[in-house]
Amino acid sequence: MSFTSFEQAPARLNRSELAVPGSNAKMVEKSAESPADVVFLDVEDAVAPDDKAQARRNIISALNDIDFGDKTVSLRINGLDTHYMYRDVVDILEQTGDRLDLIMIPKVGTAADVYAVDMLVTQVEAAIGRKKKLGFELLIETALGMANIHEIAGASPRNESLHFGVADYAASTKMSITTIGGPNPAYGVLTDTLDSGERAYHWGDMWHYAIARLVVAARAHGLRPLDGPFGDVQDTEGFKAQAKRAAVLGCEGKWAIHPSQVELANEINTPADKDVQQARRILDAMDEAQKEGKGAVTLDGKLIDLASIRQARAMVDKADQIAKKG
Repeated sequence: MSFTSFEQAPARLNRSELAVPGSNAKMVEKSAESPADVVFLDVEDAVAPDDKAQARRNIISALNDIDFGDKTVSLRINGLDTHYMYRDVVDILEQTGDRLDLIMIPKVGTAADVYAVDMLVTQVEAAIGRKKKLGFELLIETALGMANIHEIAGASPRNESLHFGVADYAASTKMSITTIGGPNPAYGVLTDTLDSGERAYHWGDMWHYAIARLVVAARAHGLRPLDGPFGDVQDTEGFKAQAKRAAVLGCEGKWAIHPSQVELANEINTPADKDVQQARRILDAMDEAQKEGKGAVTLDGKLIDLASIRQARAMVDKADQIAKKG
């Protein structure tokens, strides 16, 4: 391991993250009963300009009056390039208790953006004597943000997670698409002529680079990587395919922009029982090996070593978190 290391973000369960517009009080109330691990109350893109003030009031009431149970609750504020952002932070923090856990900063472009929100949040927390320190979720959804992602990831000790905002990212990079997430038939490769005389066409994953880069930046700084929205809420199989791809690349969870997507995200990002059992066997085998002074051992004919322990420990810890939630 490198001598340089970062503290790990708090080990929050983050398989699913439900987006809830703050302007819809009924949806905010229903979100408390959702099986989502994290709920983010939105005053940004899901709220029209004329509804921003009412959305803040709805969120203030919700944080004061609604029982969100053991959920993690986040607030997506407006962008730093708007005149709404400071009111989002000041009004909501000053008029609520300690129930809010996280602030999601949208369209982060530079480390200075994170610093600016950190400064404001720190001042408000000190002024009101807030006991619980807020964490930050950072939305990478522009070319500038992706270019500066490593500096952004390390910009504040409040940082907990990086999220991929696929729609705004596509707009920022001027991609030739209008969908929110998912594949595109124009992004693929054509094989050489096969023995049959035909040529096969294989669709590619045009989001692979962005997700892989986000995962590396997040993990290098001890943060949780999260995949963002999938726009077609009726395409269950499409959502599952994208969520599985993100999970394989290292994402801990995925957004749900509709309640129907929450259970899908939870299922995909919950380790299978057989995998957890195997991980526990690996830990047991390595424990025995270390007692015997061995650095590596075979299990079922396969080599396991210290790297195997880290993989197994991560899976077992996640399974234990899920079990505690019930």
